[in-house]
Amino acid sequence: MAQDRRRRQGFAAFPDAVIAEIQRAADTGVYDIRGLGARRHVPSFDDLVFLGASVSRYPLEGYREACGTNVVLGARYAKKPIELKIPVTIAGMSFGALGANAKEALGRGATAAGTSTTTGDGGMTNEERSHSKLLVYQVLPSRYGMNPDDLRRADAIEVVVGQGAKPGGGGMLLGQKITERVAGMRTLPVGIDQRSACRHPDWTGPDDLEIKIQELREITDWEKPIYVKVGAARPYYDTALAVKAGADVVVVDGMQGGTAATQDVFIEHVGIPTLPAVREAVRALQELDMHRTVQLIVSGGIRSGADVAKALALGADAVSIGSAAMIALNCNRPLYLEDYEALGTEPGKCAHCHTGRCPVGVATQNPELEARLDPVMAGRRVANYLKVLTLEAQTIARACGKSHVHNLEPEDLAALTVEAAAMAEVPLAGTRWIPGK
Repeated sequence: MAQDRRRRQGFAAFPDAVIAEIQRAADTGVYDIRGLGARRHVPSFDDLVFLGASVSRYPLEGYREACGTNVVLGARYAKKPIELKIPVTIAGMSFGALGANAKEALGRGATAAGTSTTTGDGGMTNEERSHSKLLVYQVLPSRYGMNPDDLRRADAIEVVVGQGAKPGGGGMLLGQKITERVAGMRTLPVGIDQRSACRHPDWTGPDDLEIKIQELREITDWEKPIYVKVGAARPYYDTALAVKAGADVVVVDGMQGGTAATQDVFIEHVGIPTLPAVREAVRALQELDMHRTVQLIVSGGIRSGADVAKALALGADAVSIGSAAMIALNCNRPLYLEDYEALGTEPGKCAHCHTGRCPVGVATQNPELEARLDPVMAGRRVANYLKVLTLEAQTIARACGKSHVHNLEPEDLAALTVEAAAMAEVPLAGTRWIPGK
């Protein structure tokens, strides 16, 4: 007897993954937690292409003509702005979420590449400080590990208002990762789940933020650049208010960003993608006549030199990488396959950072697992990756006839989709049409 095909058809609103999640929630009564950023497809830099030189533009010869990549961050007020050789920095990732070897490796890699790395929730480790020539120290709502001595040991300070994966929320560090050392730095009990605060306890708005920034300048003798980091939700207003509060640098983190664990529903449904966030932040800086005076760092889903070049072309001064830096360390590399299997996942799909059972020793406090990550070799991999990102961005800039990566501009870009054209405010490829213009 012939079967009715309609009876075997799935439900568009209830695909297998949705059914599985509903049943998991029904069985356990707890929400899902994981690491890394949004899994779903959102408009991204992949939806843009560069318009390389031809008759109307003259390219640079890669083997003879230089293309600069240096950038200065924080020259607005700081006595000692940061000078980077490349426009790619390492984003804040906490000691606790990552192991000490991973933090040391990031410092080694950033230093070898001539750029900076960033602490994260939980404070500054000696390994990280000693191997990082340029270290940005985060001041977070939780205040975990925060102290005046480390503020002075840092090369710049980043006031974290929000993160791309969870604007308006805080990260989670489960008890299995709260070792004696992590607990000691955070003044917490060992083995107890910890949830970072979603807002700073000592300021409630931009006027208070201005006072806080003033305090940070005074305690560091006005030497350190002050960054303000926001999760991309309303980047136009947040950027404008951060500038008015006195920030030297604004960091905008899109929804693809995020390395620490939090609720899955937060990661996938709160915030906006990096692509539209860049243009909104740049527009705010331009309207205040502060573009290039206050530097803009963009993060969230940066993976290649093409992503770097596209962010710079849209008006950013530098980019920051988090998930990609973890992957360069070894995250999701096909090693220790039995451990991936025990977690119920496989290389390339693992986001079990919150469990503390990272198979490759990056996101763990377990001494046996952490020993799998050699900080010297991992640091070299990070440095190699940063070098490739820079060479790729230079290659594209030269192809567009630019002698510095900062000379890239929106005019060098075209969009492949109507959505990307509207968000990035560049023409749809093959037309002069920018939706809304």
